[in-house]
Amino acid sequence: MVMSPVRTPRLIRVLVAEDDAGLRRSLTQVLSQEGYDVISVKDGNDALKVIAQQPIDLVLSDLKMPGIDGMELLQEAGKLNRSMGVILLTAYATVDVAVEAMKHGAFDFVTKPVKKSVLLAVVRNALEKQALIRENSDLKIQLDAYSGSRQLIATSQAMRRVLELVEQVAPTSSTVLITGESGTGKELVAEEIHHRSGRADHPLVKVSCAALPEAVIESELFGHEKGAFTGAVARHVGRFEIANGGTLFLDEIGEAPLQIQVKLLRVLQDGRFERIGGTQTLFSDARIIAATNRDLKAAISQGQFREDLYYRLNVIGIHIPPLRERQEEIPLVTHHFLEVYRLRCGKPHLSFTDAFLDGLMRHSWPGNIRELENVVERAVIMARGTRIDETLLPDLMQTGTPCRSMLSFPLGSTLDEIEERAIEDMLEHTRGEKELAAKLLGIAPRTIYRFLERKRKLKMTNCHSNPSNSGRH
Repeated sequence: MVMSPVRTPRLIRVLVAEDDAGLRRSLTQVLSQEGYDVISVKDGNDALKVIAQQPIDLVLSDLKMPGIDGMELLQEAGKLNRSMGVILLTAYATVDVAVEAMKHGAFDFVTKPVKKSVLLAVVRNALEKQALIRENSDLKIQLDAYSGSRQLIATSQAMRRVLELVEQVAPTSSTVLITGESGTGKELVAEEIHHRSGRADHPLVKVSCAALPEAVIESELFGHEKGAFTGAVARHVGRFEIANGGTLFLDEIGEAPLQIQVKLLRVLQDGRFERIGGTQTLFSDARIIAATNRDLKAAISQGQFREDLYYRLNVIGIHIPPLRERQEEIPLVTHHFLEVYRLRCGKPHLSFTDAFLDGLMRHSWPGNIRELENVVERAVIMARGTRIDETLLPDLMQTGTPCRSMLSFPLGSTLDEIEERAIEDMLEHTRGEKELAAKLLGIAPRTIYRFLERKRKLKMTNCHSNPSNSGRH
C-alpha cells in the first residue's frame, strides 16, 4: 500500500522590518521562540520584495526607517496582500500617529523600548483578528456558492424603490438606517449594500443589540484589555476593530442601552474609541448600517433613545414595506424558498398545488418574509409525494382564518401594554410555540419567557390576595 505524505500545517510567518540591527535580532529571537517562522529585513524596500515573493501573515515594522518608512510600507504592503496584518514600532507614540496608522490599515502599534509581554500580546491579537477576517470571508464564499435563501427579491414597486436606494447608497460610506417590521428583510438589504460597495472585499460584521446582555455588548463592540474586569483573562478584539475597512451591521439598534448609545455616538463622529480598561485610542474605518423594527422617534420622546444618535444613524433612511403591502411578490418568493429547501432536503421534484398557493395569498403574514420561509421549509419537510398541497399549510391558513395584519390600541396605551398584546397575539398565532413566536416578532426568546413569568407571578399574587379563591376544592 502506498502511503500518502503527511501534510503539516504551515507555520505562521512574521516579517520583521527594523533598521536597528540589535533590535532586529532581539525581535527575531523573541518571535522565533514563540514558534513563529520569522523573516527579518533591514528596511522597507527589502520588506516589499519579501511580501511580493512569499505569503506573509504579519508584518512588524519600524515607523522611522531610511527609504520607505513604516507608514509607506503599510500602504504598499496592503496593495500586495490585503489579508496581512501590520503592526508598527515607534518611539514617537501619539494619538495622531495611532489614528493615522489605523486609517491606513495598521492593526496596532508598539512603543519603544519594546516590552516582550506587550509585543507578544499585540502579535497574538493581530493574528486573532486576521483569523476572524479569513473565517468571515470563507463563510461568505460558502454562502455565495450555495445559492441559499439569502436573496433579495424585488418585483413590487415599493421594493424596486428600495433597490434603487441601495444602488445609490452602496458606493458611498454614508451611515444607513434600515427600518421595517420584523422579518421584512432588513438584514438582506444591509448585505446587499455591503456587497455592492467598495468594501465588499472586507468583512461584514453583524451584531444584534437585543441578543447580547447589557454587560456583554460593550465588550463585544469595543473589545477589552486583559484584567479590565473579572473574567477578562486576555485582550479581546471588538467588532469595530474586526470591521475596520468593511461594514458593521448593528441590528435591533433600538434595543441598545443608553450607555452604549453614548459610546456609539462618539465612534460615529470620528471613528475613535478605546477598549474597556484601555487607555490607547483606536480608530475604525467601519461603515455603519443600523436596523430596527421600533419607532425610534417614539423611543426618543420616551427617553429610551438618544436624539443625536438617531440623526447620526439616519443619514440615509431605507424603509422596508411589510409583505402584506407587496403581495404580488409572494409567489416568486415562495418558489425561491422551494428551490432552496427541496435541494437542501433532497426532494428535487417537489412542486406546489394551486390550492396551496391560494392559501398563502389569503394570509396576512404578520411575520413577513421570515414567516413565509418557515411555512415553505415546513411544507417541504412534511411532503410525502411530489406535490405540496393545502393540507401542508399551517392550521390557521387551512381554515381560512386570517391572522390579524394590524393591531389597534386605545390612545394612551403604554409600551408595556402594546408589547403584552403583540406577544399574546403571536403566541396565539403560533399555538404557544414560544421560540417561533419570538422569531416572528424579531425578539429574543428570553423576552417571551420573562413576559410569561411575569403573568404567572401576577396571577399567583391575585389568587393569594382574593380571599374568595381560598378554600375552594
